[in-house]
Order: sequence, then C-alpha cells, then structure tokens
Amino acid sequence: MGEQLSPDEKLHLITRNLQEVLGEEKIKQVLSERELKVYWGTATTGKPHVAYFVPMSKIADFLKAGCEVTILFADLHAFLDNMKAPWELLELRVQYYEQVIKAMLESIGVPLDKLKFIKGTDFQLSREYTLDVYRLSSMVTEHDAKKAGAEVVKQVDHPLLSGLLYPGLQALDEEYLKVDAQFGGVDQRKIFTLAEKYLPSLGLTGAKMSSSEEESKIDLLDRKEDVKKKLKKAFCEPGNIENNGVLSFVKHVLFPLVGEFSIKRDPKFGGDKTYTDFEEVEKEFGEELIHPGDLKAGVELALNKLLDPIRKKFESPELRKLSNTAYPDPSKNKGAGKGNPKVAEEDELVPSRLDIRVGKVISVEKHPDADSLYLEKIDVGEAEPRTVVSGLVAYVSQEALQDRLVVLLCNLKPQKMRGVESQAMLLCASM
Repeated sequence: MGEQLSPDEKLHLITRNLQEVLGEEKIKQVLSERELKVYWGTATTGKPHVAYFVPMSKIADFLKAGCEVTILFADLHAFLDNMKAPWELLELRVQYYEQVIKAMLESIGVPLDKLKFIKGTDFQLSREYTLDVYRLSSMVTEHDAKKAGAEVVKQVDHPLLSGLLYPGLQALDEEYLKVDAQFGGVDQRKIFTLAEKYLPSLGLTGAKMSSSEEESKIDLLDRKEDVKKKLKKAFCEPGNIENNGVLSFVKHVLFPLVGEFSIKRDPKFGGDKTYTDFEEVEKEFGEELIHPGDLKAGVELALNKLLDPIRKKFESPELRKLSNTAYPDPSKNKGAGKGNPKVAEEDELVPSRLDIRVGKVISVEKHPDADSLYLEKIDVGEAEPRTVVSGLVAYVSQEALQDRLVVLLCNLKPQKMRGVESQAMLLCASM
C-alpha cells in the first residue's frame, strides 16, 4: 500500500496521533528518496498489557506508509533497568514477548511478513558494540545520563550504575539497527515519539498503566470475567474527561484500530449509538450524555474482540507452559522459602543468583569478644554501610585493610558471629 501513496500521504500516516514530531524536514527528504526505516524497542520485563495496543496501532500506520519496521526485544535493557527481569529468565521472556506481540499484531490485521524481529543480545554483546559503549561513556556526563534515564528507567533511592548506561544503549541501538528513527524512545536524534507514551492507569491516580501494578492494567490474557471486574472498578467519574483511563483507552486504542466506538443502552436512555470520531464521544461524556457504565460496557465489548484471538493462541500447552515459566507464580517462590522440599528441588542454582558487589572498607576494629576477628563497616552504595565480620586478623593489619576495596557476597542470610551480626561475606580484598 505504501508504494501507492505520495510522500505527503505517507508523512501523514507516519506522524498522525504523535505527541511530538522532530526533524519533519528530514522525514520528508527521506520519503522523497526511499522508504523510511523505523524501529520500536520494548524491554522484556513485565507481561505486556492492553496499553501495548497503542504502539501496535502506530506500527500498523508505519507499514501502511511503506516503512521498513524493526521490532527490538530489548532483553539486556530489561536486566539493566533495576534488574526488572532476572538474568536466568531473559530468554524465556523474549520468547513470551515475541509470541504475544505477534498475536497482538495478528489480532489487528498487521501482516507479520512485513516486520523484522530482533533480540538485543544478538548484537549488544559483540566486541564492536561493547567498545562503542565504552567510547560513549567517555563522552556523556553523569548528569546527562541520569536526566535521560529518568524517562525510561525505574527511579529508586539508590540507583544502580546500569540505569546510567541504559539511555546510551538506546542511542547505539539506532546505529546498529541501521534505521532512520526510533519510535517512542528518548534518543536525542529521534525523529518522532509516541502520542501518549502511556495509557493512564485504571485507578484513581492517573499514573501510567503499569505491568508491575496488577489492578492498574488489563493483561492480554485476562479472562473475560477479569476484564469486566477491572473495568467495573476503574475510575470513571461522570463528566470527567481529564483523568479517565477508560476514555483514554477509547481514544488511543479503539479509534486508531477500529475506527469507531459503539455503546448499547436502553432506548429510554438514548438507545444504541455508534460514534465515528472520538471528539463526539468526549463531548457527550463531558456533558454526561454518556453514562460511565455504558462507556465501560462498550469498552469491555470492543476490548474482548481484540483479546479473543490472543487468548485462543495461548490456549496451546506450549504457550501456557511458556507463560508460566517466563513469569513464575510468586506464591510458589514463597513456598520454597518456607521449606517446601518439592519446590526447593526444582529451584535451580545458578551463578546469577549471587549478589556479588564491590565495596569500600570505611572502618576496621577488633571484635570485642574474639581476637581473631575484625568488625568492618563496608560501603556498598546503600543508605547505610554493612557490618561484616571477617577472620582476617592473622593475614591483614587494620591499617592495611582500612579504605581497601573488597568483594562481598551480599544476599546470604545474616549470621551472628560471637554476638555480632554479619550482613555479608567478605570474599577477597584488593592488593
């Protein structure tokens, strides 16, 4: 279809429903010479939810405009973002994301043969990419990296260094994927970004719909009764068109994908009606001509039509198993911690589970009740230094240990040694 459109028609498809368009002249120039190359990346963290239909609708627009579209499953980014995805689950989550996103695209009629799918670690672990990460780190200030990361990385009181690397990797990805533009990212060279980065939550806060907050979002595999339950609880104040996740879903998902929105109601309340533009829906809801219950019922019906093909695909035993292994039930993990032998046997021991950190010894003193033990205070980048008891008295003097860098194993259960609790195990010290 893209070959039949003029450059101006392609530009309209590419830029419609976007919050920001940067470098429009560059887009026009590229379109006058060849098709635009675009990529959309998603970190494989929590389960994708219905808000993912927003970028899917834009991907459909790009394909209609003849763009060459690459979808990046950013598995390494998922690990760097405050370890949202454990290293041992990265591959499984990439597989889950690929299957569920392909199912989403199929449910809205997007041809998969026009898309290129790639996994981040397929090129991000290469020698060339790694060297470029080092080169980039020598040119970007901590302030700029932190500012850029604030848009894409989970913010915590004591951020990890990985969060500073994250935005730089996004910039490099654009170069290594050989594309003209990154869709929905924070790269300063990007040409355009998503109209609404996130759909509002279904709750009262107006925050984004989040994979980590179960009641704030509708999962792509939620049963029909779960969809009804979550929509019933969703904040949808009569006449409120500003902070309304249900209304936003109609605007950013249903109209771009379906082109219309229908509500069914008793004739005495106005009868059934089909809307062909969102402005009319918004106007009538703002004037309280559409009841919140009728709006929710219309969204429920339309959403289930989108989700039915995805649910059906994931009825297969293979995909059910993939879903359960990529996102283990947290209650089973708790069972293992309480001594459930069956679960414990299945809990594979892998090196990535060890929390090994480099810290600095900020104080050393003799143990009050043991001549062979030191008490060290070691700074590992947390709010307070950790207290560590070690048997180094016979090997290293207090003076030599002071201010030395050491390697600690930090996720062992604290142990009391001669009445003092040791909060980590000291593995080795710098020479």
